[in-house]
Amino acid sequence: MAECSELEANKDYCSCTYEPCSRKGNCCACVKYHNQKGELPGCFFSKEAEKTYDRSVEFFIKSKS
Repeated sequence: MAECSELEANKDYCSCTYEPCSRKGNCCACVKYHNQKGELPGCFFSKEAEKTYDRSVEFFIKSKS
């Protein structure tokens, strides 16, 4: 995983609640990881929707309706 010069600052506003996540605060690594899986990162979702851990585009669209 690439080093992130903003890691500590990013952790202050990272909304991901998945505790064992090794990418927490490393936005570039998070976006890359979820993009490779056809998903969106947790920070794209509302607080309630993020807690479902459903990162699918379909769920994102549904949660915005």
